[in-house]
Amino acid sequence: MIYKDEERKPQIWFCGGHFINDIYTGFLNPIMPFIAEQVKISMPIATIILSCSHIFSSLMQPFFGFFADKIKKRALIFWGLICTSVFISLAPASKHLALMILFIILGSIGSSLFHPQSLGLISKFSKSDVARNMGIFIAMGTLGFSTGPLLSSTIAQYFGLSRMPILSILGIVWALLMFKMVPKFSTEQTPKPKFNFKQAFVDILSNHKLNILNLIAMLKSLITNACSILLPFLWKAQGYSKFQIGLALFFFLFLGGIASLLSPKFEKKIGTANVFYISMITTFPLMILFMLTYKTMPIISFIIFAIMGFITMFATPITMSMAQNTLPQYKSIIGGFINGFSWGIVAIAMSIIGYIAAATSIVPVLVILSLIPACCSILVKYLFEEQKN
Repeated sequence: MIYKDEERKPQIWFCGGHFINDIYTGFLNPIMPFIAEQVKISMPIATIILSCSHIFSSLMQPFFGFFADKIKKRALIFWGLICTSVFISLAPASKHLALMILFIILGSIGSSLFHPQSLGLISKFSKSDVARNMGIFIAMGTLGFSTGPLLSSTIAQYFGLSRMPILSILGIVWALLMFKMVPKFSTEQTPKPKFNFKQAFVDILSNHKLNILNLIAMLKSLITNACSILLPFLWKAQGYSKFQIGLALFFFLFLGGIASLLSPKFEKKIGTANVFYISMITTFPLMILFMLTYKTMPIISFIIFAIMGFITMFATPITMSMAQNTLPQYKSIIGGFINGFSWGIVAIAMSIIGYIAAATSIVPVLVILSLIPACCSILVKYLFEEQKN
């Protein structure tokens, strides 16, 4: 019983921190069309700004993960959550473009500080079922990411963008509570690793299995990012309110969080490979159905969109736990790659995709993007080559 309590206590605080941190990372997508109108920028420029947000919150995660594995201190999760909550909350209230971009960058760096260390510590404090705890942790982040659009769009709809900064209180309070409640860990019991920065990255980037898992993570984040960034502009043009747009994104991401919770159970019943195949292939026909219904049957299209969220994030915890088990000495760094680097690469691509969508049409672009994971699902079989030998 003591064993379970010692494991459960940090898990609760990490999962709560992940939920709250990702509330802020989900703030901007549904209200960005209205922020763009406030600071007088176009959809492609707004897409670039959101892409920069993901770049700073994602691409830097492997580097912060390296330092998290190296220093063996808890500081990154506290300061990361504080920076995320304060600066992301300030961004929508800013009426000056440069100041808004600065706040978004600083808040995104905070999220980049929080994620890799918390992912590493989830594995460290999981003495029983690592996959289950990882699934819960990722699900809580996804549920937070889904709550963010609903919360920000509600505040923006009924109180205005200028009232958003008050929401920073939630993150600050939880960070202070985490500092008090999360157990410290002894560097004597957990000696600092001997590896260096170059060695760690060479080991990770030269690993065939990790390369496939990173690619899968990128392809799934491509769908999530493209839908979350581009569709609010489509819906705004169709006359939907801030709250309606936020509600649509909430259900898309909320069901993604439910998928992360259920994924380990489905893995045991249908097998790991089948979870990957379902997640990578099924998004494409669902996106076609969305394209056929979003103009004439909006309610049906919203339901299809929500189901896409479930399918898209179905394999997320399995991808993470499989990656961390491949090279367990680099848990935080690998967490930064799967959860961060993949999103960062996609964010760079989104800056180009935003221009293409503006020049052509949003939904056909999304259909083409959803075809890519389906075509790449052939790579899944190479994840299990060692089991066949």
